[in-house]
This record gives sequence, structure tokens and C-alpha cells, in this order.
Amino acid sequence: MYTVFSTFDVNEEKAEEVIGIYQNRSHLVDSAEGFVDFFLLQNDKRPGELTVQLIFNNKKDYLQWVRGEDFKRIHELEKKYPDQELAAVIPKVSQYKVVAR
Repeated sequence: MYTVFSTFDVNEEKAEEVIGIYQNRSHLVDSAEGFVDFFLLQNDKRPGELTVQLIFNNKKDYLQWVRGEDFKRIHELEKKYPDQELAAVIPKVSQYKVVAR
């Protein structure tokens, strides 16, 4: 398996708004080849720190998703958030191969 974490910080007052956006996400990734699961994680001690976790069967499937049209469509929508502070957030992305389970 292959997992990707995209971590970003928002003002704590906006954390619930961002969580709401993800709770109502498009689910386009769910039908991507090799997709396993999606999570939005909130740091227990720093509520403004949020992490998106995507799990794919393998790196090849993840890269196919990233290079696809649905990925581009989702990220274009992010640029159109009414709140420009949120639209400008750039996550720190970390990618991992699962080596034990």
C-alpha cells in the first residue's frame, strides 16, 4: 500500500469551516483506480493543523490519480474558495510506502 499525507495549518477559528468542506467533498478520488481510503485528521493539541490522508494500493495508482483530470478539477475548485486565506493554503505533502502492517 501507499499513503500520502497533506498537512496544512489554518487559523483555529477556520478549522471547522475547512472540516465542513472536507465532510462535503466531491468523493471523486473514491473511484480512482487503486484508491483504498480517505481521512481528514485534526491535530488533537493544535486544532488548526489538519492532515488529509489518502491510501492507495500502490504508488503507480496514486501517481495515475495525481496526473488525472479529476485531481486537476478538485484542485481548481480549491483555488475558487470564497475565503482567499483558505484558498492560499499550501500543504506539506509526504508520501510513504507501507512496509509493515
